[in-house]
Amino acid sequence: MNYFSSDFKLGILGGGQLGKMLLFETRKFDIQTYVLDPSDEAPARMACNQFYKGDLMDFETVYEFGKMVDVLTIEIELVNLDALEKLEDEGLKVFPSPKTLRAIQNKGKQKDFYIDNAIPTSKHLRFVDLADLRKSLEKDELDFPFVWKCAEFGYDGNGVKIVRSTLDLINLPDVECIAEDMVPFKNELAVIVCRNPSGEIRTYPVVEMEFHPEANQVEYVICPARIDDKVADKARAIALNVSEKFNHVGLLAVEMFQTEDDEILVNEVAPRPHNSGHYSIEASYTSQFENHIRAVLNLPLGNTASKVAGVMVNLVGSEGYEGQVVYENIEKIMAIDGVTPHIYGKRQTRAFRKMGHVTIVNEDMTVARKIAEEVKNSIRVISG
Repeated sequence: MNYFSSDFKLGILGGGQLGKMLLFETRKFDIQTYVLDPSDEAPARMACNQFYKGDLMDFETVYEFGKMVDVLTIEIELVNLDALEKLEDEGLKVFPSPKTLRAIQNKGKQKDFYIDNAIPTSKHLRFVDLADLRKSLEKDELDFPFVWKCAEFGYDGNGVKIVRSTLDLINLPDVECIAEDMVPFKNELAVIVCRNPSGEIRTYPVVEMEFHPEANQVEYVICPARIDDKVADKARAIALNVSEKFNHVGLLAVEMFQTEDDEILVNEVAPRPHNSGHYSIEASYTSQFENHIRAVLNLPLGNTASKVAGVMVNLVGSEGYEGQVVYENIEKIMAIDGVTPHIYGKRQTRAFRKMGHVTIVNEDMTVARKIAEEVKNSIRVISG
């Protein structure tokens, strides 16, 4: 099929920052794009050929949108899967497939999938609601502390909480949820696996993630991870196994824990471009976004190796500020060699909202990490 400078249409469900960064690649290749998103101010709106406003969880909206395009992909996994199944049954190419998404969309089902497929992961229990969880505590089936996660609609620190006592349950939403054992770990790692329908598969280098202690959001992504080669090889092998079992097409970001005794446990996956791969825009031969497009169109995959060391810093709204966004000291960080800011296009800031990221590239990882600290301490996302 001729995708380039033609009548071919690629549909993307979701128009957030990931969609915006995917569209940078489609514009580079001159591929027509249609985007569906619930917000009038979706970051991807400015870069697609056709934008449609609509609910991603509504059957008719997703189904009618899908009928307008030749291949359909996602930048968010919270979409109506019944509509995707019907579209796929009618012959539309949907990547990742609704079957893959069904196993991933609900975190309880996702954890069960790891157990069923002998993929190493932490122990967990599933609950229909908070009352069900409380009963389990009363029966001593569950011990403090544990990690509480809502089964659906959680993202980037939302829908995740460490529960140390019954007091921590007070403000939790009364939804389907899971409780996971706390894992004592040395590092949080991630591997992005890229796969096309022909079965060509590549992995990006293992990255290391440093988290904000309060917001439970990634503050720094470091590539390559500062770990032993044997541990890195084990992480990539597990990520490839996870990808094979899910039978996914496109990108699969596999988040993992490196335990104190160097075991690798899978935490969770995202079947799309991911925060842990943003560094690749500047640091890799082929960015994660370009490889996602290559994969869903069944084109040859690009080289996933890094050209230089890369560190990514998330730009999130500073606490105590809400309203029209201002990026304080952005000129200061842009004066530093190897520093590239990415602004997502969200006009309104609030505490811990993801507003952008900054990539730092350098031949020397130690220097890159040092500059990342300087960037983090210089720029502030505040309101005017």
